Amino acid sequence: MTNHSQPSFKKTRIVKKLATFVAGLLVSATAYASGGGALLQSGTDLNDRASLQRGAQLYMNYCSGCHSLKYLRYSRMAEDLGLTEDEVMNNLNFTGAKFGEQILVNLTPEHANQWFGKMPPDLSLITRVRGSDWVYTYLNQFYLDESRPLGWNNKLFPNASMPNPLWELQGLQHAEYGEPDKATGERPVHGLKIEQPGKLDADGFRTATRDITAFLEYAGEPAALKRQSLGVWVILFLALFTFLAYLLKTEYWRDVEH
Repeated sequence: MTNHSQPSFKKTRIVKKLATFVAGLLVSATAYASGGGALLQSGTDLNDRASLQRGAQLYMNYCSGCHSLKYLRYSRMAEDLGLTEDEVMNNLNFTGAKFGEQILVNLTPEHANQWFGKMPPDLSLITRVRGSDWVYTYLNQFYLDESRPLGWNNKLFPNASMPNPLWELQGLQHAEYGEPDKATGERPVHGLKIEQPGKLDADGFRTATRDITAFLEYAGEPAALKRQSLGVWVILFLALFTFLAYLLKTEYWRDVEH
């Protein structure tokens, strides 16, 4: 007896996978459109160890008070970024954790609820979920907004429930609004302008946020550093193997042709 249902079943599975893929694209597009427009290009480079070291220093000084990196340990960070135990423990560890422990925060849920309304999220996987360009854009698009509880808003992620952690470096940024929407009366943010400079100029601040983004990209997948270094040797091995296979094939076919 011939089974005609198997091809139909396979087609149904393919159609379902395609539908899921398209739906995912639509959801991503909607989230992108509602998140403040075009993303800035981060230009991160995981091979730039100096950038990762600067990013680690900036993150631990400005972000680690609220946001943990629970999938990364101090010892692993030191090994991957070429830092000594003393450098990490004296300059990057502000919680008293041991060298082999995870990067957590001292912020308690009670204090977090009191100050922010909820516990700030762990950022170990933020670049894998949102993408490096999203994180980079987010860090660059905070602006003052008196209507918000903490006095800050974000062009990419409107009504974000956190202040600008890097305002001291960036300065005070204000929004440039467009015409009010006829239906809602809300004025869209068309641009951002620094009204009061910070410690860094525009290029310096973009470098700083790029370094933080690169560090978070590394934190999301520490193995990527070793994988990339091994990739060169894998390509060389495959090239050598291909050359040897070609020589072997030539030798075999020489006997066949004669």
